Amino acid sequence: MAATTIAHNTHNAKLVLLGDMGAGKSSLVLRFVKGQFHEFQESTIGAAFFSQTLAVNDATVKFEIWDTAGQERYHSLAPMYYRGAAAAIIVYDITNAESYARAKKWVQELQKQGNPNMVMALAGNKTDLEDKRKVTTEEARAYAGENGLFFIETSAKTSVNVNDIFYEIAKRLPRAQPAQNPAGMVLVDRPAEGSQAASCCS
Repeated sequence: MAATTIAHNTHNAKLVLLGDMGAGKSSLVLRFVKGQFHEFQESTIGAAFFSQTLAVNDATVKFEIWDTAGQERYHSLAPMYYRGAAAAIIVYDITNAESYARAKKWVQELQKQGNPNMVMALAGNKTDLEDKRKVTTEEARAYAGENGLFFIETSAKTSVNVNDIFYEIAKRLPRAQPAQNPAGMVLVDRPAEGSQAASCCS
């Protein structure tokens, strides 16, 4: 019986990473998927694809991750990757104010053209370079709050919060999409009522 429950609760979720060149998108994905970090990561050309599965609460989420190129010349390809995406991580470099301004533009673009139920995260990357910080945590957190994104600061180099951002997205996904299993939805939304939901509906 457990096996059928797991199969029933497996969600495929397309996730796209957007942001300026050099913000650390590829490094975040490599850290999450392979546990690796390369000091000199080559720029992505077009987009790169990865997949990774996470178990969250009573569901399994299989992420289909599209890591897009940050160079301006690839911008026109971006809609091809974020169209139909269940989630997006918009990445900026905390030591680079321009990359933060660019991240805001990505947020605006997704709000206009993306999926209205998309789970969006704003990631301030490179917290290992705190002494060179140009974008304050408070400013980015306030911006994320105003725009319905959740905000987290990460370091692909030291792996701080990298897994957390993907787990948080996975936890939010069942709420954003119509769940096939109402009991599961109650468990995700209101853990306190989880036991009642389980006993009434089992």
